[in-house]
Amino acid sequence: MLMIAIYIVSIVFIITPFLPATRLTHWFFRTADYVRLQSIAIELILLILFFIFEHQYHWFQYILIAGLLGAMVYQLAKVMPYTKLNKRLDHPSDSDGMVSILAANLLQTNTQFEKLIQIIKEYNPDLVLTMESNKNWENALTDIEEIYPFSIKIPMENLYGMHLYSKNELKNVSTQFQVEDDIPSIYFDYPVNDKVDIFFACLHPAPPSPTENDTSKEQDAELMLSGEHIRDLDKPCVVCGDMNDVVWSRTSRLFKKMTEMIDPRVGRGFFATYHAGYRLMRFPLDHLFITKDLYVGKMKRTQHFGSDHFGVYYEIYHKIGTKSDTEGNLSGNEKDEVNDKIEEGKEKAGNDDR
Repeated sequence: MLMIAIYIVSIVFIITPFLPATRLTHWFFRTADYVRLQSIAIELILLILFFIFEHQYHWFQYILIAGLLGAMVYQLAKVMPYTKLNKRLDHPSDSDGMVSILAANLLQTNTQFEKLIQIIKEYNPDLVLTMESNKNWENALTDIEEIYPFSIKIPMENLYGMHLYSKNELKNVSTQFQVEDDIPSIYFDYPVNDKVDIFFACLHPAPPSPTENDTSKEQDAELMLSGEHIRDLDKPCVVCGDMNDVVWSRTSRLFKKMTEMIDPRVGRGFFATYHAGYRLMRFPLDHLFITKDLYVGKMKRTQHFGSDHFGVYYEIYHKIGTKSDTEGNLSGNEKDEVNDKIEEGKEKAGNDDR
């Protein structure tokens, strides 16, 4: 019976890692992308169990072992860039200005307000971005407004409220509802010196899940629309927030290719931000993407403050003499895929009763 159970579980973990490659958007097919680290660990355990408990090897057992090895290699190829074994994509350079930001999904029901405020005081960032912040959190964060006199407040009770606090005055502020009328994002320019402004897109799209959107169409469209906007800009750009997606997903990779933006996680580590309460079930869901004329000098995950996410602190420097280059290099099929994702997301959101 033990070996039958091992066979069945092995078949599951041989097949499921490849489900996202079907490009089907239902949450069932996207889930395997989130648990690749955990899946690799389980596949390794299954191989060890084979060698311990299997005493007779025939073609069936050899196929399962080969399948497990193949699935592990496939998944390792996706996650290895986000380890310190890989080279970093952003490199320190001469800089003429910087901005620091602390981004955190607060968990709307979390009431440990003072812990977050202490973290903000400890890191002392130029910008504070909060997600899942409702009116209660807005009231609690009035304590920081003496230091952060400029703010954008979108309190909501649907787990998608967003607030931004800044030490310095922002330019070209725009509150966007790009795909769903109850899912906000924030666009603005932040001046790092007298001549250079950095464009920020702060996002928090809804994930594909049994309790949220049943597909990833809205989530995909949110990121693609931001990418289309960035491609038209001739300035340094930052995309930041809880993307509710892993950095090695097809959507994230397509976004980076269409904008030529860099993921500072590459060569640094996973920086798994969710779930803060369960060490063995953590995924890198909170992201920062930057254009090539920027680099991240410091990137640090904060201590736990009662949320199901950790916050992340970034120091972003502007390089002297480097161009943004956000035009990207999409093939014809990839351009069609981007357009399809945008249209499908808008259509899905238009028919959403949520």
